[in-house]
Amino acid sequence: MKFRSDPARIRGSIAPVITPFTDDGDLDLDSLRRLVRWQLESGSHGVSIGGSTGEPAAQTVAERIAAIRAVAEEVDDAVPFLPGTGSAKLDETLEITGAARDAGADAALVITPYYARPTQDALVTWYATIAREFPDLPIVIYNVPSRTAVDVAPETVARLFAEHDNLVGIKETTKDFEHFSRVLHLCGGELLVWSGIELLGLPLLALGGAGFISAVANLAPVAVAQMYQAWEAGDQERARELHYGLHPLVDLLFVETNPAPAKWVLQRHGRIASAHVRPPLLPLSPAGEPRVRVLLDQGAHLLDTC
Repeated sequence: MKFRSDPARIRGSIAPVITPFTDDGDLDLDSLRRLVRWQLESGSHGVSIGGSTGEPAAQTVAERIAAIRAVAEEVDDAVPFLPGTGSAKLDETLEITGAARDAGADAALVITPYYARPTQDALVTWYATIAREFPDLPIVIYNVPSRTAVDVAPETVARLFAEHDNLVGIKETTKDFEHFSRVLHLCGGELLVWSGIELLGLPLLALGGAGFISAVANLAPVAVAQMYQAWEAGDQERARELHYGLHPLVDLLFVETNPAPAKWVLQRHGRIASAHVRPPLLPLSPAGEPRVRVLLDQGAHLLDTC
């Protein structure tokens, strides 16, 4: 938990690891542990589990907690660990967040409550409740309006950041890049802002962002980590080269609903035992497979570094 007391050190490429299942649909903790070890070997600057790429809404609370504990054991304080702990229900969110704290998480990534479409005042109450319940645990807002049907306004972020010392950052998964800028302008550089949109990760660094929680790190963790490192070293040409080189792999992720294409690739490369996704998702379809193969070939030079 060495990063929990100094969340400003949680920067760079935080890999949002997929949740592997067996062909029968059971949680596959052995494959999950192997994926985490691969991320650490590849130089990812942090690890997350239970974000959108991890299919949390298709899991029970017990399964999510089991996955968090397994990842925490593998990470073992080598890099920051930011599990997703949010749910549409407050009691579940508090239970999973508490389990993550006890497992040694450095911060909790808490998604906005989905489906209900709460007002901005309701979001303030939601996050204030969580922040007060866990005063010693850094809390990170997870804003992903395309999936939750609610957008955390920059003014709401600023209000929460000002009122709660342990609300330290936000993962912004919105293609509205003006939104990023307004959040940072209102909150200042002390707020940690990560991009959850793959192709906005590098541009966000120019605004003062902390890094990215990018699903493409599931396929090319070395390249994604090196992109951040190149930027930090002042090698903008290399950072841009990696950014554009990752385009085919980013497009691959969304040929069909993420994470089905990523799981298909990971199984083919022997990283996981099964490409199973839980309902309501379906595995990569025969119609989508040719497009994934083309994009995989185009991005193969970055996969080869992994």
